[in-house]
Amino acid sequence: MSIITKMKQDIYIRIKAFDCSLLEKCIREFIDQLKQFNADLSGPIALPRKDSKFTVNRSPHVDKKSREQFEMRISKRLIIVHNPTSTMMKMLADLSFSAGVEVDLKVKEVNI
Repeated sequence: MSIITKMKQDIYIRIKAFDCSLLEKCIREFIDQLKQFNADLSGPIALPRKDSKFTVNRSPHVDKKSREQFEMRISKRLIIVHNPTSTMMKMLADLSFSAGVEVDLKVKEVNI
């Protein structure tokens, strides 16, 4: 009795940015490039935004009640490419984006 398993490959593209408009521009570039290869993709999927607040004293010595608050917001999106080709993977690895955008590529294999 032989069991044949098939492997399915997916690429998970996670894009992070401080600026939402820059993030949307980057996503449009990604999707335009992937549509040239007729890629089967899911997304962009909006992931939860991470908000961080920092409170600092305005004065280094006195006046403890005088403080300033700063906020940092990181927006994230996820694009999933199903069954990518080798040329598609090479194209994704060679893409370059503007400063302030972080792109994380993960390849996952799933048994069918």
